[in-house]
Amino acid sequence: MTVSAFARDFSIEATRPSGSEIAQLGEILPSGTSVYVTAIPKAAPDETVAAAVALRGVGLEPVIHIAARRLASADALQDVMRRLTGEAGVRRLLVIGGDIDTAGPYADALALIQKGDLRRNGIEEIGIGAYPEGHPRIPTARLEASLDEKIASATAQGLRVNIVTQFSFSGEHIIIWLKQLRGSGIKNRVGIGLAGPTSVPALIRYAKRCGVSTSLRGLASGMATSLVGNVGPDRIIETLTAWQHELGETRLHCFSFGGVVQTARYACNMAQAGSGQKATANS
Repeated sequence: MTVSAFARDFSIEATRPSGSEIAQLGEILPSGTSVYVTAIPKAAPDETVAAAVALRGVGLEPVIHIAARRLASADALQDVMRRLTGEAGVRRLLVIGGDIDTAGPYADALALIQKGDLRRNGIEEIGIGAYPEGHPRIPTARLEASLDEKIASATAQGLRVNIVTQFSFSGEHIIIWLKQLRGSGIKNRVGIGLAGPTSVPALIRYAKRCGVSTSLRGLASGMATSLVGNVGPDRIIETLTAWQHELGETRLHCFSFGGVVQTARYACNMAQAGSGQKATANS
């Protein structure tokens, strides 16, 4: 299999990683690999900070999800920023809205970018979420306008900006979306979200939960093996490879539905297959 260049530069997501899992990630992943720590509604700030500190301690780059609507106050944001940057050296965030109806001072990710003083608090780069198959609650036109607004606001503050997509099981949908994105003039690096190796029932469960409707139809119709294979998104990566010259700057972003350690091993294997040597660290 020919592996796309974006698979040689990858990041992964971890949901409430244990100390043991973080230690294993430090042994498996190249130094400096970006590990995104997801925003869990019931996770206390202490837990998030501890995970970031532990990831930094094993030589990895913690990237923390910050959910705007889950912040009770501006002081709460300042407190967690001070701890993340001071104790764990966090310099990168993924800023999301957070799928809850109630909100404190930040109604959405754009409001947090505009009012959160992230640059002053030591943040150098932010990630912005995007949805190749659309969002179950937000019209496509609003998604597109919001993406432009977030990039403009962050750039004006001196923040570097990248884009991270929701996972998809359709290489064709990803390509169509990316070509539209590039055609609109957005050249920022895109982390293409794909599900790491896991079972088909688990993929269907997560697809339902995350509103990946088009991919879900493919999975439910018995096409799962042609879309994601038996161990991971190999076939999607092959599809993206064929269009690589038209996709701009991209990287692989792995969702660890089958476990973060298994996903890390898979991503490293993909990177090694593409380069013929040990995967290089992410910038």
